[in-house]
Amino acid sequence: MSYLVGKIVLDVVAGAPNNGLGEDNVAKVKQLRVGRDTHPYVSAQAFRRWVRDSLPASEPVSPVVRSGSGQKQQAYTHGRPDRYLDDDLFGYMVAVKGDKDKTCQRDTVLATGTFVSVAPRRPDRDFGTMSRGFGAGENPVLHGHEFYSAELAGDVLLDLPRVGVFEIGGTGLKIALPEPAAKEAQENGAEPITFRGSSALRLEIAERRRRAALLLRTLTTVRGGAKQSMHYGDRTPALILLAPVKGGINPFTRVLGVRGERTRFDAGVLRAEIEAWADELDGPVLLGWAPGFLGDQRDRVSSELADLIDAGSLVIDHPRVLLGDLAGQLERGERDTWFEDPKA
Repeated sequence: MSYLVGKIVLDVVAGAPNNGLGEDNVAKVKQLRVGRDTHPYVSAQAFRRWVRDSLPASEPVSPVVRSGSGQKQQAYTHGRPDRYLDDDLFGYMVAVKGDKDKTCQRDTVLATGTFVSVAPRRPDRDFGTMSRGFGAGENPVLHGHEFYSAELAGDVLLDLPRVGVFEIGGTGLKIALPEPAAKEAQENGAEPITFRGSSALRLEIAERRRRAALLLRTLTTVRGGAKQSMHYGDRTPALILLAPVKGGINPFTRVLGVRGERTRFDAGVLRAEIEAWADELDGPVLLGWAPGFLGDQRDRVSSELADLIDAGSLVIDHPRVLLGDLAGQLERGERDTWFEDPKA
């Protein structure tokens, strides 16, 4: 059994990828305060939407159901993780009052943190006008928006044993598949098992491999974000650190720091965590690092950790290359033990 844990870093240059609540006619980016410092951020909800929207066009996604009106509106997906990869990996909650055949919930398999700027960055403000087609002497319409440049980092965890495994025991919202859906899934080949103390259904291993591999490849091709007409930018991760850890702990949350007001990758922290958690690591730590990101720091880190690289404890390459290779290993069945849970 293994969880893939680590960190994803986005390189935002003069962008406004996730906006918050505007003030008057000014669109403001999402930001938080730490003491006197301002840190722009992208919400986990926004990043997850980008990942979902970046899935291949050939991959069916769960339709959204909307009901009610006003303050009593509801919106939810079909809640069928046996049919749809996004319901499986991102989770859902279907709460239909008085209908236990539809009420269900699935906790996320892909957990993502908020992507916060590593170093403090105060957003700048850009002003614009709209006067096209106005008559002579008419005042233009004024508007403004915020944007910024920053390295945004967020933690990530993929619970591999839960990929393609759906709880059918328990009561109420603890059930991922209510009885009618569970019956249909079993008729279509899902296998009854006991998983982490609950009754569950499990898809065949080939489909579980495919879903995990597809997610890894999608993470390297993420696109999306707001203000693309004025602040288009690359949203593929500039750095991805992933490690297979047996117990689900993420020890790599502090590998990025600040020195001289700039983001710095701390090779010493990574070395210390690899050594401290060596008995829990179930394979090499993968550090996908796009060339040119953070200047010459990639070369410095590679030099400082050369012994770990030579020993096979750490692999550094382009994010797309590393995750593509890992996806291939999953598809070929070379990492099937990662999908097994000893508590099952």
